[in-house]
Amino acid sequence: MNCITRCIHKSGRLAHRCSIRLSPPLLSRSYTTTNAEKFYDRKRLPIHTGQPIHETRPYLLNPGELTPGISSLEYYQRRLSIASQMQGESCMIIAGNDIQFASGAVFFPFQQDNDLFYLTGWNEPNSVMIIEKHSDKNDDVTFTMFVQEKNAFAEQWEGYRTGIQGVQDIFNADRAFGVGQLNNKLPDILRRGKMVYFDDSGKGTLTNNKKSIIRMITEGGLLRTKNYKSILADTRKIKSDAELKIMRRAGQISGKSYNQAFTKRFRNERTLASFLDHKFISGGCDKSAYIPVVATGSNALCIHYTRNDDVMFDDEMVLVDASGSLGGYCSDISRTWPVSGQFSTAQRDLYQAVLNVQKQCIDLCKVINNMSLDDIHQESLKYMRQELKNLGINDVKNWDVERLYPHYIGHNLGLDVHDVPEASRYENLKDGQVITIEPGLYIPDSEEFPEYFRNVGIRIEDDIAIGKDSYTNLTVEALKEISDLENVMSRGKTLSTFDDDIISPLEG
Repeated sequence: MNCITRCIHKSGRLAHRCSIRLSPPLLSRSYTTTNAEKFYDRKRLPIHTGQPIHETRPYLLNPGELTPGISSLEYYQRRLSIASQMQGESCMIIAGNDIQFASGAVFFPFQQDNDLFYLTGWNEPNSVMIIEKHSDKNDDVTFTMFVQEKNAFAEQWEGYRTGIQGVQDIFNADRAFGVGQLNNKLPDILRRGKMVYFDDSGKGTLTNNKKSIIRMITEGGLLRTKNYKSILADTRKIKSDAELKIMRRAGQISGKSYNQAFTKRFRNERTLASFLDHKFISGGCDKSAYIPVVATGSNALCIHYTRNDDVMFDDEMVLVDASGSLGGYCSDISRTWPVSGQFSTAQRDLYQAVLNVQKQCIDLCKVINNMSLDDIHQESLKYMRQELKNLGINDVKNWDVERLYPHYIGHNLGLDVHDVPEASRYENLKDGQVITIEPGLYIPDSEEFPEYFRNVGIRIEDDIAIGKDSYTNLTVEALKEISDLENVMSRGKTLSTFDDDIISPLEG
């Protein structure tokens, strides 16, 4: 059983536990063997929850984890960390996302609000999370959840729900109610405080729960409000060891998938996109982290080209921006390579220019350099200007560089691909921060440029974890040196280190 949760298994049922005000998760009995598969017996463990837990998916979650790689204890510590930044007699309210429908009964894959997910690990729709801080004491806190109740009829059609008791027993909520009780219970919580932390920006879909919360806060009239986004952004941008480990695993799986793609000869963008999506998931990721860019030839001049429906010719390069996600954490990789498997002279020169810029920028990703993300971007413009001059593209000024390299050097990475946009790009990088480094060159079909350079787009991107006097490339497996790429592409098969093996998210 989970060794760092309040789950206690008795006679095939989860035992009730007393509500304790945000007390640390208790240790319960754990299996006496490491062979979790041996204990996976649906008939013996009739536990039905709305998302994986160790008891039902022991091959996905280790004992003590609420989501892959992240323990219930870490989620508890995150809530305490956030509470320490709240004033006394206040509450933080986060409304989760709902299922979105394309048309009729056709729904999109559910995506939880990442702030709620970060603090709870809860991944079910139509929910609200509240943290109440009753005094100036940082541990005088209550964690309340409003969730969908168990309902046999609804669950038969829509899937299992964890329910009110489950969110207490498994996810350590101190109090829990059906989400239908939100209008009755929330006014009492609001009356107890002087400040409410809430995101009323209206970005994204305004769910019914969020509309109700806004109405009740407005009707209260006396509460001061403050957006919680900046507090959570500063916390979320610094990754724990567990987060770095799961992001490293996602990067490793995704990087190996690219190496397998290099050995193939694809003739259509969609088949390459499908191949990578398959490899991400069969390799151990949950899904692709975002809609991929697979852009061949002049299609690569569009930074976010996602049609992925064109044919691929041997005299072109293909730019791919695709990667996998694991446990909610994203990786983000871009690679560009010749469809034929061999760089032409012009392709080689342009590619090497971008690679040179990327490697120089990655070397700046250390705390001791006292640089911000914007500082690195400004340096990348200088490096790119010099590389363009080396290629014979003369009279290069800042405007020219930004025309050919129009996007930013990178962004924060985590539960979102473009993680915590509220975090300032002008603050110095910190130990544990994860950013992408992704310079690019996009040469239009213009007589201003040599003909052999035209209609080529190149981007090279890796995920970099900042250290005090070093960095870690979380996506280092994905080959990018010209000699390595040509060697693998020419052999038409994977090297031993890139074997098409299944990687468990529990390994490593």
